[in-house]
Amino acid sequence: CVLPIDNQSLFDIISKIDLMVNSGKLGTTVKPKSLVTSSSGALKTRHKKPFDAMNNIVANLLLNLTSSARFEGSLNMDLNEISMNLVPFPQLHYLVSSLTPLYTLTDVNIPPRRLDQMFSDAFSKDHQLLRADPKHSLYLACALMVRGNVQISDVRRNIERLKPSLQFVSWNQEGWKTSLCSIPPVGHSHSLLALANNTCVKPTFMELKERFMRLYKKKAHLHHYLQVEGMEESCFTEAVSSLSALIQEYNQLDATKNMPVQDLPRLSIAM
Repeated sequence: CVLPIDNQSLFDIISKIDLMVNSGKLGTTVKPKSLVTSSSGALKTRHKKPFDAMNNIVANLLLNLTSSARFEGSLNMDLNEISMNLVPFPQLHYLVSSLTPLYTLTDVNIPPRRLDQMFSDAFSKDHQLLRADPKHSLYLACALMVRGNVQISDVRRNIERLKPSLQFVSWNQEGWKTSLCSIPPVGHSHSLLALANNTCVKPTFMELKERFMRLYKKKAHLHHYLQVEGMEESCFTEAVSSLSALIQEYNQLDATKNMPVQDLPRLSIAM
């Protein structure tokens, strides 16, 4: 699986956290030193060295992703299960990630329904680490990796609450994978990492292809690559062909977005 991450999305997240710290909006008051993304000097150095804060977000993504391999839990998830359950087609193995909360709970005034809000945040574009909005695109599958003292009943309740607003492919309406790790991240009572296999990544690849072709038509920088042993110009045409095929696969899935869901008969057992 590939987890694409966009620098612009990370920078937007940092800017929104700064705004929340300075304004105290959204019903939350956060002190600068309580931020997951803070470094020495906190707000004074964040704009000078934004990549430090952005890298911290990515590091926390990886820590949550591997938590089941490092800590005990009532429903731990093996990393192999992610590709097994979230990738129905081999080529469509790009997962959109979102992480919440993005700051520590020390010195933070959280609204009473913080657990439910955490699940809502995971499906809002403000928490995505890629410029995309999965909520308005087609889901192939989704994984929820929860850490902390959270019951499976709370997870199922929130899935049922969110399902009406999320559109899954007709043949995988129950495409949810859940993981419960008992140990929360440092400074948190609980956290959630959501991984979505969603057609919303298509614009990212379309933009990538457009930018690539703009350079390739001018043969820009091509001679540098062709000096590498084993590298031929055919490699570039194959790359464009592969990228076009990927975009076409996503187009075919998007074409089924408004198709009615078939209510298939359940298996009945004769006693």
